[in-house]
Amino acid sequence: MKEENYTLLCDFYELTMANGYYEMGRHNEIVYFDVFFRTIPDGGGYAVFAGLEQLIEYIRNLHFTEEDITFLRGKGIFSEGFLEYLRSFRFSGDIYGIREGTPIFPGEPILTVRAPAAEAQIIETFVLLTVNLQSLIATKANRIVRAADGRGVAEFGSRRAQGAQGAILGARAAYIGGCSSTACTLSDREYHIPASGTMAHSWVQMFPNEYEAFTAYCRLYPNNAVLLVDTYNVLESGIPAAIRVFHEQGIEKGGIRIDSGDIAYLSKKARKMLNAAGLPGIRIIASNSLDEFIIRDLLSQGAQIDGFGVGERLITAKSDPVFGCVYKLAAVEDESGRIIPRIKISENTEKITNPAYKKIYRIIDNESGQPIADYITLADEQVDSEKPLELFDPISTWKRKTVTNYTARPLHETIFSNGRCVYTTPPIDEIRSYCAGEVGALWDEVKRFENPHRYYVDLSPRLWELKQKMLENDGKPE
Repeated sequence: MKEENYTLLCDFYELTMANGYYEMGRHNEIVYFDVFFRTIPDGGGYAVFAGLEQLIEYIRNLHFTEEDITFLRGKGIFSEGFLEYLRSFRFSGDIYGIREGTPIFPGEPILTVRAPAAEAQIIETFVLLTVNLQSLIATKANRIVRAADGRGVAEFGSRRAQGAQGAILGARAAYIGGCSSTACTLSDREYHIPASGTMAHSWVQMFPNEYEAFTAYCRLYPNNAVLLVDTYNVLESGIPAAIRVFHEQGIEKGGIRIDSGDIAYLSKKARKMLNAAGLPGIRIIASNSLDEFIIRDLLSQGAQIDGFGVGERLITAKSDPVFGCVYKLAAVEDESGRIIPRIKISENTEKITNPAYKKIYRIIDNESGQPIADYITLADEQVDSEKPLELFDPISTWKRKTVTNYTARPLHETIFSNGRCVYTTPPIDEIRSYCAGEVGALWDEVKRFENPHRYYVDLSPRLWELKQKMLENDGKPE
């Protein structure tokens, strides 16, 4: 995509705080912020991380133009010294993050930003919006793809998306989550996501009848002949016209699409009609406000469907449309380089943060190859896979488990170091395949749509003790 300057795409308070840090001489103090989320959409057992590539592009292009500075000066509240500071502003910090396509869980630091305070504050809004949007859609897409049980799912949501970027980046996220194609042509050009699509009802209505509409279309696109058969009457006119045209033009590998009505019933009737006509290779595609639950129900009813087109309920994540990543201060560095933990305390226990600069490991059972839990440690801790590891649930601390014969896989990779990107973004097909493998490794109990088993995100004893001490001392580390 063409690089856009989104530097002012930030909440206004990011700038007022940055100005305040500058005026107090604290803008270059090193701070640590964690990006994490609290609740999995749709009551699911896991989410899928996406949006890192767009975050990298944003950080690389982060700068204030003269137009930006003139605009801010016009607000009348920013000091000239701060505006001059913005004139040469560039991100100079470090970012550590989880690879796109990785299953993620509540409370764990998906990203950690280590940077001067003003820089870390200014990037908050864009960091959250790109991660929230794409992780939400990738998660929803993955649920829908799993419900389809090996059948292709095309993302059809551009016309229902929340704005242009919602359509373009939503298609990208849906592909990472497992969709096979998109209706969004621009997403194909920019991100190499296969674009697919055939006709709308208007094509059929432009002709005197379905037969003529299908004939014209098949002549133009004999290798992409998927015919929309529900403009008038699926069984009485749509499918008979499609069968006639397929025979006349020798098409054996095309398809029909059903976009309304009782899709389970119609698909079974359609399959019988196509098979009886000697066209077993013609695929049946279903669309019309589908989601994972409807798809699961259709297949449980014996629907004869070979693929799905899913639009509004995917691109808007209609059933639970907020992902809810937050950006919270975890630590600051003093002049000597000592890292001082910070914690957010709340009467709402789910809003209490995990303090300090941290690392995260995925604990993999060597025998099954499946993850047991994620394990968050202080940054200076090392997990020795040769030694037994005691895991305990930080919510129900009496639930403890000692694991042996495991591998502790670090999840954080360095994305930016001293303001320079040191991470190579994989091709999107590689991200998509990686996501499929990582989700496939999860326990089936974690992947249930209803009442999934809760995957544990555990704290190391040192981190747990630090957190408890800070809670007891009203946020003070000592």
